[in-house]
Amino acid sequence: MKENITIIGAGLVGSLLSIYLSKRGYKVKVYERRGDMRKEKMSAGRSINLALSDRGLLALEKVGLAEEIKKISIPMHGRYIHNLDGSSAFQPYGKEGQYINSVSRGTLNMKLMDLAEEQGVEIYFNEKLSKIDWSNEVIEFESNKNKPLPSFKTDLIFGADGAFSAARLQHQLQHGKFNYSQYYIDCGYKELTIPPTSDGEFAMQVNALHIWPRKDYMLIALPNLDKTFTCTLFFPFEGEASFEKLSTPEAVKSFFERTFPDAVKLMPDYINEFFTNPTSSLVTVKCFPWIRGDKFALIGDAAHAIVPFFGQGMNCGFEDCRVLDELIDKHKQDWGKILKEYQTLRKPDGDAIADLAINNFTEMRDKTADPKFLLQKKIEARLHEKYPDKWIPAYSQVTFSPHIRYSEALKRGQMQEAIMQDVMAMPGIEEKWENVEVEDVILRRLNS
Repeated sequence: MKENITIIGAGLVGSLLSIYLSKRGYKVKVYERRGDMRKEKMSAGRSINLALSDRGLLALEKVGLAEEIKKISIPMHGRYIHNLDGSSAFQPYGKEGQYINSVSRGTLNMKLMDLAEEQGVEIYFNEKLSKIDWSNEVIEFESNKNKPLPSFKTDLIFGADGAFSAARLQHQLQHGKFNYSQYYIDCGYKELTIPPTSDGEFAMQVNALHIWPRKDYMLIALPNLDKTFTCTLFFPFEGEASFEKLSTPEAVKSFFERTFPDAVKLMPDYINEFFTNPTSSLVTVKCFPWIRGDKFALIGDAAHAIVPFFGQGMNCGFEDCRVLDELIDKHKQDWGKILKEYQTLRKPDGDAIADLAINNFTEMRDKTADPKFLLQKKIEARLHEKYPDKWIPAYSQVTFSPHIRYSEALKRGQMQEAIMQDVMAMPGIEEKWENVEVEDVILRRLNS
């Protein structure tokens, strides 16, 4: 029986995993290279508000935390599209009653750390992983003052320390056949803020994810409990419209007033924030193997970092924890079998959601304002309403169907998209989209 478990990283996934394991009676210690965010001021501009959906909620539910976390979340029932001409449109997510939840990364992380400590988990801050001695099962850290700390033995290690994981590097450097790839998209992001109105209320519709789609880039906004919106500009690093070109306050002002005129009126401090908040990059990481015998596993972003355009990074990491927990029951705490099946199940799903997330960037910044795309979504929603077992829109498969694996959602989504491309090419589709003829074409293709 492995009693002592060490988790590298006290982020969202590391904290939730520690709760799962401590509830099973394991002695869990978590080591975090940063300071305790509950006691130190967090750096602004790097959070990207999170969209907690059904997969993440199911994982929280399994350890009795879903209701607790819903208290610090705001439901978003759809996308609120802001067009350049000043018009706007609300596009509901899924069926009536389905929604995702806006939650602050920092608030959620602090809550999970509190709950972990209540379970008896020990969290050590300002301790950076420096070495794992695999042959002797010894792990070494150094303090943030570059002072080595005493090394110690541990039964099992989880690397939950994010996209630039030190645990993954230790695994990689001492592995004969480790595959690793990272891919940066050509866009970065910068955070801005919409404050409450003068009477202390939300400045826009609260229960929606706001998007200003502008073909090659976009601005989004998610609501916070303090009545602010966290806005994120996803924008090319280089080119005609890019971070490179917006180098002066005058250039920023001219660009925003021209491109996001309705948002500018709600952001009194956007120029200052543009130059104060960092410009961050977005990376996809794929690697293999995730495990080392019965001694080590990568989890969350350390195993599969993805871009945020499907709102699934945290949800996928939380699902890792739930699947792992179910495998502990299945294999009666035989960690060799647990970790092997965990990797077999989750690796294809991690790869699939990475691809889905990149594809969704194009949809959000480009297609959400396209009438033909909106008609396609109407046809799909109607099909789902009439034949819920035969047709589930790709977004709903990923966001509202935790029983459908990401890898299955990718495969089914590609098949459905091929059918819809043919349907949208039918002459006169704009007039006859509700006709039986269109429905028959789709059902025939599905059945074949």
